[in-house]
Amino acid sequence: MNELAKTVITLAAVLATPMAWAARPHTTGGLPWTAGGSSGSVPWNIVVLLTLLTILPALLLSMTPFVRLLVVFHFLRQALGTQTTPSNQTLIGLSLILTFFLMQPVGAAISEAAIVPFEHGQVDALEAIERGSGPLRTFMLKYAREKDLALFVELSKQPRPAKPEDLAMRVVVPAYILSELRAGFQIGAALYLPFLVIDMVVAAVTTSIGMLQLPPVVISTPLKLLLFVMVDGWNLLVGSLMKSFA
Repeated sequence: MNELAKTVITLAAVLATPMAWAARPHTTGGLPWTAGGSSGSVPWNIVVLLTLLTILPALLLSMTPFVRLLVVFHFLRQALGTQTTPSNQTLIGLSLILTFFLMQPVGAAISEAAIVPFEHGQVDALEAIERGSGPLRTFMLKYAREKDLALFVELSKQPRPAKPEDLAMRVVVPAYILSELRAGFQIGAALYLPFLVIDMVVAAVTTSIGMLQLPPVVISTPLKLLLFVMVDGWNLLVGSLMKSFA
């Protein structure tokens, strides 16, 4: 009976701890939890968090190497002739991990320049966004082509800046996306060439010996996979992609 009472008391204490913590007043940095200080007002931190989670995929696609990586991996899968292997989830997961690896220095610079001062109340939200956009702008300008930047400067009808760092994000981001798509398609076209040669040779051989009923892809796909494995294709491809962002 004593053991049962102790168990009940312990369970009640465990359940009561989160309730007591929630009821205790807290002071948090950043935006205030309530608007205007009135009861029942909108929790702005939650609104901002949900908004960021909503636009996070678009930010990931537009401001990181994720575009180039995913385009190249899909081109590789098509060139190998394996329609569903690796799966989309595998390719996206690999692209996300490599993107995190490449963007970690940029994220550290953004944290030091904007997030840490904002958490300590040294800057407001707008100034933190302005500070955090600096390292990201520098990263995108490093890989954005001058031709694409000039295109969007012309479309935005802005005066030509004295230096690239003066460009607005509305110019840098689309120019960076176009540059990444171009780079991804260039790498994908180069990947297609050796596998295209194998397809052409297999098709010519099967046609010359009269094997018209046998689809060439049945023979060429194992040969392409064997070639890709023998040259350690994943190591070469990922290594080349990562070095292209050096």
